[in-house]
Amino acid sequence: MPASFCGTWDIISNVNFEGYMIALGIPRPIRKIALKLKQRKVIEQQGDQYIIKTVSTFKNYTTSFRVGQENKEFTKGLDNRHVESLVTWEGNKLVCEQTGEKKNRGWAHWIEEDKLHLELYCEGEVCRQVFKKKVKGEEE
Repeated sequence: MPASFCGTWDIISNVNFEGYMIALGIPRPIRKIALKLKQRKVIEQQGDQYIIKTVSTFKNYTTSFRVGQENKEFTKGLDNRHVESLVTWEGNKLVCEQTGEKKNRGWAHWIEEDKLHLELYCEGEVCRQVFKKKVKGEEE
């Protein structure tokens, strides 16, 4: 069984986020703001449903899914597109393939040591993010 993804995770590394946002077609002014933000992931599991919230001082985004079930998703707050998402386990990775206007789009989450890793990809661009679990009582 893969490690639990549940908890609050603060970003500590963000490589090629701008390249990924360009591939999504996000306008330059919004990219410039997004690059300065410190993202936080809040991951919950309720039964067989996962809820992943991406939180920042500028925009928040929430997605929910059941592993192995196709899901229609509107990426409101990101690139505002309709996609079909399918999340599966590949070993210890939670992998999402998204089909829609953009080619080769999706993401993968996994835990390595005590860090949450996230790869976001779209049309050949790959963004690699690393998050550290927030310990209760830590300052904001």
